[in-house]
Amino acid sequence: MSKKKALGRGLSALLKDNESDDKLEVDIPVSPVSTTPSSPTSGIHEISVESIEVNPFQPRSHFDPESLQELADSIKVHGIIQPITVRRLAANQYQLISGERRFQASRLAGLDKIPAYIRSADDQQMLEMALIENIQRENLNAIEIALSYQRLISECNLKQEELGERVGKNRATVTNYLRLLKLPPDIQIAVRDNKISMGHARAIINVESADQQLYIFKKTISDDLSVRKVEELVREVGHKKEDEKETAAPQVPVPKEITQLQSTLSSHFGTRVVVRSDGKKGEIKIPFLSVEDLNRILDILKV
Repeated sequence: MSKKKALGRGLSALLKDNESDDKLEVDIPVSPVSTTPSSPTSGIHEISVESIEVNPFQPRSHFDPESLQELADSIKVHGIIQPITVRRLAANQYQLISGERRFQASRLAGLDKIPAYIRSADDQQMLEMALIENIQRENLNAIEIALSYQRLISECNLKQEELGERVGKNRATVTNYLRLLKLPPDIQIAVRDNKISMGHARAIINVESADQQLYIFKKTISDDLSVRKVEELVREVGHKKEDEKETAAPQVPVPKEITQLQSTLSSHFGTRVVVRSDGKKGEIKIPFLSVEDLNRILDILKV
């Protein structure tokens, strides 16, 4: 309950009304309602579905058709339990602030009117409210949450502390989500598609090198590693890197072509590949961390 109350307070502050948090979070009966929205900032009103346009700031672009139809069928039987929220654009013209799934399902169910709160909000508040409502969804993955947090910071000019207050999270939690966006795209996609958990990703991000992050990620997938095993692997990679630093010779600037080749090979083999050349001859070094890792590399080489 504490999480929901915190989120409710954030929305209430944005909506600038005096309604209780529970009205934002708890399904409540909508009748009696007003059919003449003369007071644009209080109460619940029945407004025409055709007079509502969708929110251009809506961060959620896809709605599962089957789930939407199920909600439409429920609305046909029970009606709208929780009103949507809109802002007035002109006489009998409104723009959706939150509740797009309910709005779309109502249209699918053939409703002519829908219960709604009518609020005042500028474009930035519209974006902020849409993003915060999106974050409240229970089925969001960690990357979707992180992207919403990033948008709130960059597009709504919020600091991390302010963002935490809006969404009911402490600063450390917000930071952990935002750090996920620094991972290579392949790893972010895996988190988004639930191939690895946020726990896996949080362990992997403690490795500085993107090449080593990709190596650990690929090993996590291929060996179905637990979060604890990934954490152990991250520590092994960290110790190995420290040992290499102690024995490393003074570095010589590496030509751009060699750097690009190293990056390509590292991505291909899922491990840090070192290419050395004096312009005429050189060597390619492919390190491995275990016998299993060696066999994986040999499979790639088809040896």
